[in-house]
Amino acid sequence: TMVGIRSNTKITERVLDNTDLSAIGAFCIGTNQIDLDAAARRGIAVFNAPYSNTRSVVELVIGEIIALARRLNEKTQRMHDGVWDKSAQGSHEVRGRTLGIIGYGNIGTQLSNVAEAIGMRVIFFDTADKLAHGNARRMRTMDDLLANADVVSLHVDGRTGNAGLFGEEQFSKMKPRALFINASRGMVVDDQALAAHIKSGHIAGAAIDVFPVEPKAQGDAFESALRGLDNVILTPHVGGSTQEAQEEIGYFVSNKLSNFIDAGSTELSVNLPVVAAPALTSGSRVAILHHNVPGVLAAVNQILFEHHDNVLAQYLATRGELGYVVADVEGPSTDECIAQIEATDWNHWVRTYNA
Repeated sequence: TMVGIRSNTKITERVLDNTDLSAIGAFCIGTNQIDLDAAARRGIAVFNAPYSNTRSVVELVIGEIIALARRLNEKTQRMHDGVWDKSAQGSHEVRGRTLGIIGYGNIGTQLSNVAEAIGMRVIFFDTADKLAHGNARRMRTMDDLLANADVVSLHVDGRTGNAGLFGEEQFSKMKPRALFINASRGMVVDDQALAAHIKSGHIAGAAIDVFPVEPKAQGDAFESALRGLDNVILTPHVGGSTQEAQEEIGYFVSNKLSNFIDAGSTELSVNLPVVAAPALTSGSRVAILHHNVPGVLAAVNQILFEHHDNVLAQYLATRGELGYVVADVEGPSTDECIAQIEATDWNHWVRTYNA
């Protein structure tokens, strides 16, 4: 049994206790809505789409940088109010400006490339060692980045340690009249502190796509300290919401689920040991999720030997307390062989596949 969810559906340990799932497909980037450890303990594979909406998020951020620099939000509102107000006051080109990217992962690196292509200087900060793309420069600390960036854009993940990452202290360290963008996670930013710095004029504008508390359903009321502020773009978590991204997410996650169910491949699973098992072209396959203890591989090979299963290829990996062995054998595996593996104290589950 499989289930597919989006970001608002919660899969807790209690839910898992009352289901018989083999796999969960998160048709989005984040997996914070799933109890990954509880799923792993039950041998349930979880897959997401870490790359599929990268371009969509990057294009939104680039558009917001230009819109904020030209104060388009205010200008279009004045026009809708029937006021012709042609002025260059407060409008700037982004060419030659410095973009500071916090979080240099899939989205951060592609944003770096596109921003550089339109003439921006790029600096970045990441807690992990990351290769700089193009002419981007790595900053040793976040404070160094904040002191030098004309635009700060957040692209960090939703791990617990990132909660409250950006607040009063960080806004105070930004350059006067800098711009701020958050298209990562709502819980990362203190919106009250951001609102105060916009009202004071220290921050010249902001674009926010994610919020600490978001409405649960379409049409629900939205409350934020940022509503009604000048040169602030608010969007309802649509960074990855393009038709192209949604189509790619659907294909990507369903393909990973299919490969797991049909062939035992855990490629890009976020919680089980990752084994990118190729398509099975002959014979049969025995896939074993087991406790990560010494001697399992030797025991598996001994059992296969005793049942005259000639091993053609083997793939294995471990992750935390779990290990995963995939063995391709020449002929069909017998029920007796599988039963012997299932009877061991290290076995979690065993599954078979035929070419």
